[in-house]
Amino acid sequence: MLLSKRPIRSLMAVAIALAAAPAMAQSPYTKTVFIGDSLTDSGYFRPLLPAAVQPVTGQFTTNPGWTWAQHVANYYGTNGAAHGNGQNGDNYAIGGARVGVDTSQVLAAGTPAIPVYSLKTQTAQYLAANGGKADPNALYTVWGGANDLFAIQAGAPLVSTLTNAVRDQVGIVGTLKGAGAEYIVVPTIPDVGLTPGARAGGPAGMAAGTALAKAYNDALFGGLKAAGLQVIPVDTFHILQEIVANPGQYGFVNVTSPACTTASSLTCNPTSYVTPDAANSYVFADGVHPTTATHEMLGQYTLSILEAPRNQQILTHSAQTIGRSRADQVSWHVDGRPADGLSWWGNLRGDMQRYAHADLYDGMAPAGLFGVDWARDGMVVGGFAGYGRMDADFGNNKGDFTQSDTTLGLFAGWYGDRAWVNGQLSYSWLDYDVTRKLQLGPATRIHKGSPEGSNLTAALNAGYEFGTEGGFRHGPVAAVIWQKVKLDGYTESNPSASALGYGDQDTDSTVGRVGWQARFDGGNVKPYVQVTYDHEFEDTKQASAWLQSMPDVGMYKVPGLEFDKNYATAVLGARLNLWGLSSNIGMSTTTMQKRARDVSLFASFGGSF
Repeated sequence: MLLSKRPIRSLMAVAIALAAAPAMAQSPYTKTVFIGDSLTDSGYFRPLLPAAVQPVTGQFTTNPGWTWAQHVANYYGTNGAAHGNGQNGDNYAIGGARVGVDTSQVLAAGTPAIPVYSLKTQTAQYLAANGGKADPNALYTVWGGANDLFAIQAGAPLVSTLTNAVRDQVGIVGTLKGAGAEYIVVPTIPDVGLTPGARAGGPAGMAAGTALAKAYNDALFGGLKAAGLQVIPVDTFHILQEIVANPGQYGFVNVTSPACTTASSLTCNPTSYVTPDAANSYVFADGVHPTTATHEMLGQYTLSILEAPRNQQILTHSAQTIGRSRADQVSWHVDGRPADGLSWWGNLRGDMQRYAHADLYDGMAPAGLFGVDWARDGMVVGGFAGYGRMDADFGNNKGDFTQSDTTLGLFAGWYGDRAWVNGQLSYSWLDYDVTRKLQLGPATRIHKGSPEGSNLTAALNAGYEFGTEGGFRHGPVAAVIWQKVKLDGYTESNPSASALGYGDQDTDSTVGRVGWQARFDGGNVKPYVQVTYDHEFEDTKQASAWLQSMPDVGMYKVPGLEFDKNYATAVLGARLNLWGLSSNIGMSTTTMQKRARDVSLFASFGGSF
């Protein structure tokens, strides 16, 4: 008896140890590279300013606050520091930069002019420093054109200046794409007609600024589309309009005048704010540049565009995880060699999915199954039906979703004295209610949708046992579970600059398993344990969406969510007789995943008709 129990205890110890294994997270991008002007500059001029003010100045905002680019880089754990003037960050943007024309800037009277490299030159510098190649796994931003519009307002010829800038910016995107870049963010020029500088010109100045920005944006994205260049659009034009139209909702008290008393926000700091809280209560730092609070919202907005399509893949992943759990319960419901005749069985389970310590998502899913089998001479065939509901939260207050599944399926198997094999086929109807939340400073935007979908599942399980009848039995197990999950495309509610639309998702999952199981077959309670190594054979697909405020741009793509392809699954349970019914009670848990855990608690009951 003692010798028989030791292997089970050892396997249980292994399962518990595996469940406690640590895990790590991973950014979808190797780096974030920024090409741009003062709206993106994270401190190009800082080393050239007086040493006494360097720590709290050097960016075109209410220093020492961050620009939107630094918020994005910080989110992904990349280097958002400035490049140039002895700095080695990945932000090549320079205040005052035009798209294709190199200029210079005098910071103080009597000092030498400082080179202000155009976006075109910045791109060349980046490629030269990287052997002429653009990292395909990096995130790039190409944001410019505003200084070319200011040149037009200062007297430069309108048509040629705008045309050349647009041509050069399209060319920069094409150059990066040709060098290998896959993910390029291209923001629109904001509505410069809303800036304090434009307001100083009265209604005519405001209208001219708005018209110029719109003309540039239309020409830019029309040129990108004509060139066949797919980019990630960020609609700063409309998001700024929405913030200025309802400033109180976003915590602002002033949208018309600068927060800084300095002529340029480059040297603005807390000693030169018009009020102590101006960095958070004013939209603009100077005549054209955003404050710290506005930059933070632009960063939040950009991140929502980058991350929302990836979060949609949680829906199909959740369906796949529940599909595997359901397939396991169907496979496990037969206890050894089935008795001849007609029998019924039912199963209740609770699935828990938790990823990135709930920073990605976290949910619970109660579910039930009912089936009928007919067996003869070790052969069994049957059918089953089930229903489940998942209630989950996207991490970090990004929203939530519910997922319901209704399933019909068939089951067949053969069970000998030592070997066994079974297979199943099922189809599930999926229904979702999705709520996505976007935080813009103190304001929360809510976008909703209710897509439908389906899950076609096929599974094959087999095993062999060593040992004696009525005693300790153990042996290898193997399985393969294939799923095709489809999710219909939909458009989010609350049309605005932050509302997205999604295309149909069609994802496959093929998980193979090999492992060992052991059970004690004597007594009224029959404990068992199973540990398997699981491998996902299908690759992750890119995630995609489109911006409702810019429908002509079409779909954009970002890296898909990376879930572990290799992990382990441990099952602990016991078969016993309860109230005259054959019962199976236990727990299944995945382990050796990166900050992830799937757990199922289950109880099955069955009897003869």
